[in-house]
Amino acid sequence: MKFPLSWLKDHLETDADPASIADALTAVGLEVEEVVNPAEALAPFRVAKVLTAERHPQADKLQVLTVDAGTGEAIQVVCGAPNARAGMLGVFGGPGTYVPGSDLTLKVAAIRGVESRGMMCSVRELQLGEEHDGIIELPDGAPIGAVFPDYAGLNDPVFDVNVTPNRPDCMGVDGIARDLAAVGIGRFKPVANPVVTGSFEPEPKVVVEPGSGCYVFWRRVIRGVGNGQSPQWLQQRLKAVGLRPISALVDITNYFSIDQARPLHVYDIAKLSGYVTARRGRAGDRFLALNGMEYEPTPEDCVIADESGAIGFGGVIGGESTGVDESTTDVLLECAWFDPVRIAATGQRHAVSTDARSRFERGIDPAKLSTGIEAATQMILELCGGEPSEPRISGEFAKDGYPNVDRIFAYRPARLAALAGVDLPEDGQRDILGRLEFLSLDPSDEESWLNHDQRKEALQTHAAAKSETWFVRVPTWRPDVDGEADIVEEIARINGYDKVPSTPLPRKPGVAKPTATRSQMIERTVRRTAAARGLDEAVTWSFISEKEAGAFGGGEWPLANPISEEMKVMRPSLLPGLIAASSRNLARGATSARLFEIGRRYLADAEHPTATVLLAGQKQPRSWQEGKAQGFDALDAKAEALALLEAAGAPVANLQLFADAGPTWHPGRSATLRLGPKTILASFGELHPRLSGELDAPERVVAAEIYLDAIPASRSRGHARPHYTPPALQPVTRDFAFIVPHDLAADNLVRAIRGADKQWIIAARLFDRFEIADGLSLAVEVTLQPAERSFTDAELAEISRRIVASAEKLGAKLRS
Repeated sequence: MKFPLSWLKDHLETDADPASIADALTAVGLEVEEVVNPAEALAPFRVAKVLTAERHPQADKLQVLTVDAGTGEAIQVVCGAPNARAGMLGVFGGPGTYVPGSDLTLKVAAIRGVESRGMMCSVRELQLGEEHDGIIELPDGAPIGAVFPDYAGLNDPVFDVNVTPNRPDCMGVDGIARDLAAVGIGRFKPVANPVVTGSFEPEPKVVVEPGSGCYVFWRRVIRGVGNGQSPQWLQQRLKAVGLRPISALVDITNYFSIDQARPLHVYDIAKLSGYVTARRGRAGDRFLALNGMEYEPTPEDCVIADESGAIGFGGVIGGESTGVDESTTDVLLECAWFDPVRIAATGQRHAVSTDARSRFERGIDPAKLSTGIEAATQMILELCGGEPSEPRISGEFAKDGYPNVDRIFAYRPARLAALAGVDLPEDGQRDILGRLEFLSLDPSDEESWLNHDQRKEALQTHAAAKSETWFVRVPTWRPDVDGEADIVEEIARINGYDKVPSTPLPRKPGVAKPTATRSQMIERTVRRTAAARGLDEAVTWSFISEKEAGAFGGGEWPLANPISEEMKVMRPSLLPGLIAASSRNLARGATSARLFEIGRRYLADAEHPTATVLLAGQKQPRSWQEGKAQGFDALDAKAEALALLEAAGAPVANLQLFADAGPTWHPGRSATLRLGPKTILASFGELHPRLSGELDAPERVVAAEIYLDAIPASRSRGHARPHYTPPALQPVTRDFAFIVPHDLAADNLVRAIRGADKQWIIAARLFDRFEIADGLSLAVEVTLQPAERSFTDAELAEISRRIVASAEKLGAKLRS
């Protein structure tokens, strides 16, 4: 919601500066996102007079002007505007001035050999409109040398307020003025409600079908209007809030939508076919809307139709076929009230977002229906002329009266302290309710009650109440207030949220127990570890296209109401999102992508927490030391998988390597890490070439998936660390080299050696490998840790014998 300060002052008598107004709005729950003064960007521009205008010696369409900008000297300017002439007044920008509409800073320059020391500006160059056919022409009385934004009245700060969905009244400038008056920023100025006398019955007639979603349809016909441009003050206000002036009739409807949160619509009667109907959508309905889009209403939509069919969505957007233009002479003015739920559903269903929809779906003030059509008629007569008809009303509430207008709630002043923690005397509470125009009713005063049944109920409540009870009538412009708790909120809001005391919640004695689950703790640890290893965390969509899901075995969790075809099923893997993210980064100039994500995979049996790492691009850039740039390989993915598994508490030393990683992975450059043959803790390696091609993945991308829910829980239940007892004696290392068959995995050999003597062998690692004629040569370093005394030669010989025996069981042979 945007509005300039001058517009606010139409409804609020105040001398407060913009900063104080912004602070007050934020304090009462209307967050001010920014305050922008357009005059600040135009401050360097001056009112100037063209002294002379002569033809440019080297260009037929250019003129050489001399300009007086109030400095007492004649400034030479080269200008291409056709309307530039001696004696006219315009707007001048000198060297060093930034021109917002052209995004350039002026400087002294030679144009076709003639020096130019500035610019005479057009409307578009100052971002005051779209006109660019010539420079701005000011009236003869404009003071030469005056600061242009001050002269033109542009020194008018514009507020941009984030209005929450529960405040429909603040979608109008008058509603915001009411809140400011309630907190003492100024005095609210009620708008006069004119009464326009009509001279004939309005035709065409309007029929509102029951259940259409249209509660009330006020109408008025105005004949003989002239739909030209609206006056400058109205255009300037609409431009300030981001609306484009179109014509006087359209601008008037937009004005009331912003000014009083009262959407209106006008129809060109000459373009209507027969009578007008507010009804549900029907088969075959189709219309071209004012935004240039074509829509097909459904039976759930409220449409406005004539005898030719649908001509617009009621309360959302009108149709092009009945829109007013410069040739319009007779108009039908609509001031209606629609069902907020149906308006919101129609806007969502057809993806239409308009100012009218944003106001109707929040709920408008029904009391402004009759006054709104009168005020709009008055403005149309003043700006466009014409002859008005009598106003007439149609709709299901036309005879029985508007529902929920006289809303009265019982309120106990003691509830303010109980619900909001605010200690405010009853007189202070009553004063705030009065400033908000919440009327406090006395049950004994019969004349103040519009509804006698409500008064009877109030008397019974008052008699039964054990504490002080008030009866508060809520104004019609506050449909969001629906009970005692809402009244408490209003008093606390106006009194000041900063006055709500900070009260700590009671805490039970003793040490607090941890609330995070084991799964949450694992995810936190893995996240920190991945970030510490230089990986960047990515957060991608949990739903992907059917094509992407099919590449990973298919999506078992389809969405009933997908956002789009590209987000139709829940992901069976986190890799599609990371592949897309890495591709975008590399396409934008990144040399490498080191990404990780922790999320859920959605498989047929359940959802599974997973940590996924993806490495793409350059592992190491080219350099004079290393030579060419190096890419990532499967071993890099394995290193990341092992590091994250170790951080998560997996028994890394007991993991086994299996080459079969499944169809997602490259058959010769991938593997799995398992606890035994069945429990898979991680998969890693290069992606399958087929899958890389289908997903347009970067070249030679490698990845790792860590299945967090497969990591076994630690057997230790204690939270304290074990006592650190460093060994007293130095460890002993021995190297063993074996000739092994080509098909023997090195990991199996290392594992067998480590298990040869679990008492003394504390580590074993492969440190050398090379191929020979009859197999492979694998060299393993074994670390032995003595306990209370050093090893004897006999003990070392016995341990060595066991190591060789364990290796020989796998077909290995000790090298001589």
